[in-house]
Amino acid sequence: MLRYLNQSSRGRSAWLLLALTAFALELVALWFQHVMLLKPCVLCIYERCALFGVMGAGIVGAIAPKSPLRYVALLIWLYSAFRGLQLAWEHTMIQLHPSPFMTCDFMARFPTWLPLDKWLPQVFVASGDCSVRQWEFLSLEMPQWLVGIFAAYLIVAVLVVIAQPLKPKRRDLFGR
Repeated sequence: MLRYLNQSSRGRSAWLLLALTAFALELVALWFQHVMLLKPCVLCIYERCALFGVMGAGIVGAIAPKSPLRYVALLIWLYSAFRGLQLAWEHTMIQLHPSPFMTCDFMARFPTWLPLDKWLPQVFVASGDCSVRQWEFLSLEMPQWLVGIFAAYLIVAVLVVIAQPLKPKRRDLFGR
């Protein structure tokens, strides 16, 4: 399996699949916000940013999968999946164990050099409360689903990193 992951990380299709899954999740988030009229909280916005990071890793990896740029994409992927998992876990804990002492911010804080909430307010402006449960599917809230999604992204990313030193199998006509 590790050799397969190594081989896949050297091709564009796996990286594009990574970017496509994150893009699909971003579209779902926008559907919830603009069609179902659910209000995203600050942690929801930060989780979106982590998904954009995973999508960006897929795009960077697809640009030159056989070059050292692949390692940059792996780092972006690992960091984004890890931070997304942290954020989704924090969000889940706020929803499962509401407390007046554990709340989220009123608005997202982006660096001055990257004011996403000013550039694209339809996507990056928070208007909801982190402790409010707005949506449920199969008895799991949205942040609980994101814990599973980011955990899956992180596990696959770690396996791909572990597989990097392996040499891909050479296949010739006689199977040597």
